[in-house]
Order: sequence, then C-alpha cells, then structure tokens
Amino acid sequence: MYKVALLPGDGIGPEIVPQAVRVLQAIGEKYKREFSFQTALIGGAAYDATGHPLPEETLAVCRNSDAILLGAVGGPKWDNLEPQLRPERGALLPLRKKLGLYANVRPASVNSALAEASPLKEELVSGLDILIIRELTGGLYFGQKHREDIPGGGQKAVETLEYTTEEVERVARLGFEMASKRNKKLMSVDKANVLESSRLWREVVEEVAKDYPDVELSHMYVDNCAMQLVRYPKQFDVMVTENMFGDILTDLASQLTGSIGMLPSASLGGEVALYEPIHGSAPDIAGKNLANPIATILSAAMMLRISFGLETEAAAIEQAVAKVLDQGYRTGDIMQPGKTKVGTVEVTDAIIKALG
Repeated sequence: MYKVALLPGDGIGPEIVPQAVRVLQAIGEKYKREFSFQTALIGGAAYDATGHPLPEETLAVCRNSDAILLGAVGGPKWDNLEPQLRPERGALLPLRKKLGLYANVRPASVNSALAEASPLKEELVSGLDILIIRELTGGLYFGQKHREDIPGGGQKAVETLEYTTEEVERVARLGFEMASKRNKKLMSVDKANVLESSRLWREVVEEVAKDYPDVELSHMYVDNCAMQLVRYPKQFDVMVTENMFGDILTDLASQLTGSIGMLPSASLGGEVALYEPIHGSAPDIAGKNLANPIATILSAAMMLRISFGLETEAAAIEQAVAKVLDQGYRTGDIMQPGKTKVGTVEVTDAIIKALG
C-alpha cells in the first residue's frame, strides 16, 4: 500500500490532481499496485476554510504519507492578505521548510512531437534533456526581511541572503549523485564575481567535487547561464544552483519545451518527498476543463520512480504521454495546426487508454 497525500490547492489544482489520481489508479490496476489517497487543504482554499494557508492538519496528513502530490496555490483573491498569509509565502515556503525539502529537481526535456512548439528553433531544442536542481530552503526567500523608515520620507526594504556550508554541501552532493547517473557533467550556477554567498557556494561545490572524480564540474555565472539557455541549451545536462537563481532559470528552461504545462518537479531531502507541476494556479481557466494535466501526471510518474522505486510503472506513464502527443492530442496551451484540441479530462482519458 502506497499512501499519497493529495493537496489540490487553488485554481486549476482541483482539476489536475484528480486526473493524476485516475492515471495512478489505472497503473495500480495494470501492475497490481495499491494506492491510498488522503486529501488535505492548502493555499487559498485552506485560508478560506481555516484562516491559515497551511493548517497543522495538512502537515499531519503529509507526514503520515509516503509521498505528496500538490496541484497549485494562490490567485488574485488572496493577493491583499498579509504577506505571511498569502498562499505562496504562507503555504509553500513553510511546507518545504517544515518537511526539510531542501532540493527541487526539475527536468526540462522536449518531446519530439512538441519540438516545433518551442519558441526557439527546432534544431536548438530537439532532443533537449536538462535536469535542474534548485536549493529550496535557503537564500533570499528565507533570510531575514524588514522595512525601515528613511528620515525625510520613504522606506528602505532589506532582504538577507544567507547560506551555510551545510546547506550548499547537501544540495551539491545531490547534484553530483544525479549527474553520475546521467552524462557525468554538472554545471554549478552562481554569481561569484559579485556575491559573497556565491563565493562560498563555489568553494563548497568544489570541495564536494573531490568525492566525485568521475563527474566533470564546471561553473557559470547566472546571467551568462540565462543567455546560454537561449543560445545553445543542449550544452547543459545537470545544473545545480541556489534558490532564487533556480526559481528564475527553471521557468526560463520550461519555455524551451513549448509549455510550462508540460513539466513536472520533485522536492526532495526531507521526511517525505513532494511532487508538483511547475506551473501556477491559472485562475483564468479554472473550472473550464482547459488546463493541461500532463505536468501533474508526469509528476506522479516521478513519484513512482523516486519515492516508490517503481521504474516500470513510471516509464509506462511517460510512454503513454508520449504516445498521446504523437497521436496529435493537444490541450490549448500546446495546440498546433492540424492537431486535435482536447480538454483536461479528455487528454487524461487518452493517456489512460494508451496505458493499455
């Protein structure tokens, strides 16, 4: 029995998470695996019901599970709340911190059927397969923050960027481990020509590299990395970087694939791993059967592989998704001329059918 906590959240979250559950149930029937699911509130939905975006009951459900599948949180409805109560800051950041989820793993790969959907030339992205590892519980997002009045008028805002040797070492080690299982190339991204935190980052990464002599380590400044992702993205294999840089670069990389609605992610390192699509809550299309559930379905595949060790089952989902795309089925975000436009439920139907 594999226990999965479901956190649908806000916007399109309550539409896409059930589709991933349907696929997992189909996998369970085919491969004789048993899953149990427990749903809990998070984000704006949790605030509306309980007055807080991350209730203690939700944390208890997560800690009592073998893995977590998250939809999306946030939306304009909650934008005017106090910062600590806004879904993004009041739910996602504390959830990562309290569960010890210090590394976010985001693949950015291009399905051959979608290469022409990328905003870049097809020859630049065809066959693209990048794995970006983002440190998730340090840096600016978790440093001290305050405002102070300036004599004579106005205010000054202060954000503290902090990293410790331990924080850098553990995420760097994960980067080397994952690179050793791929093409043995790791790119560490920093801003060591300007930031003291980046100089520490680089020093620690180079020290960890001594334990992985078979992995080729290189360094790149974050501004150059952003440029290189657009100029020649296939030069990258595995990339490791700090929290804010990773937040920006992973969204950039997602667009190389044609749609942010296609990419899954895993947050690792703590009590229980969390899996989620990298897109937002898209409130403008919520409840209209328009959302692309593929990123969430592929997140479920990552869960099977990483948390449960079910490689065959994970690969079956990924192959079914590829087959459906080859058959020409498209949700609106990846629609191309001559293809068949379908909705959230219909594309999931096709994926389940492709599982056989």
